[in-house]
Amino acid sequence: MTASRSEAYVQRIDAGGVATVTLNDPRSRNALSLAMTESLRRELDEVAANPAIRVVIIDAAAPVFCAGHDLREIQAHRNDPDAGKAFYERLMRACSDLMQAIVKLPKPVIAAVEGVATAAGCQLVAACDLAIAGANARFATPGVNIGLFCSTPLVAVSRAISPKHAMEMALTGALYPAGEAERFGLVNRVVPAGQAHAEAARLASTIAARSTAAIAIGKKAFYAQSELNLGDAYALAARAMIDNLLHSDSGEGIDAFLERREPHWQRT
Repeated sequence: MTASRSEAYVQRIDAGGVATVTLNDPRSRNALSLAMTESLRRELDEVAANPAIRVVIIDAAAPVFCAGHDLREIQAHRNDPDAGKAFYERLMRACSDLMQAIVKLPKPVIAAVEGVATAAGCQLVAACDLAIAGANARFATPGVNIGLFCSTPLVAVSRAISPKHAMEMALTGALYPAGEAERFGLVNRVVPAGQAHAEAARLASTIAARSTAAIAIGKKAFYAQSELNLGDAYALAARAMIDNLLHSDSGEGIDAFLERREPHWQRT
């Protein structure tokens, strides 16, 4: 069954347990304006509450994945009585909340990237659990080029790649090709140009066939333990494993393995 919906700036199609959320403002190069950011967050909140959706793909209308924040919008607010301070606080809060919502979403999120992903657009890719890049994709945290260091994008980027590579990207502001992004660990793999969504869909289909409960428990534990010292990380992961073992899906999965049959996961 396929369902689709759209609101300003974002379109969504649900099919086969996978929600494809498309940034759809190509005139602004799919910039993360406040409206785009809030639209994307609303879609993710709806996805989180929908038990029929098991995986999310984020892609974008051609030719650019996401050019970061809308610089025209930012400049316009410099004329506000407070020189834009209140708007900038709202924008940064909305963007930070969006990135954290992706991490907290109990369903895997895959970025399918064609074209450039810069600044907050690169941050969006880094915040996703997985990322597939077309061979034409380029990545950058170029704020330093315009006197605006990419501090918030580095939060996600530095958690996805090594600190040295993250700082290189931020200090140079250079555009890095898809192959370099793969070498850095920003994307999982590179496919021929135009094939990022198809590859992401294949990956999503594989993941959607797995236990939703196990993935939700595991994703939450993965991000939580990554911020802890070794002992605390093992303690948290052990609790997650116990919760997972107590869920009916683990019993079904082990039985199916031992009986050499396909498992029947609980889908509610």
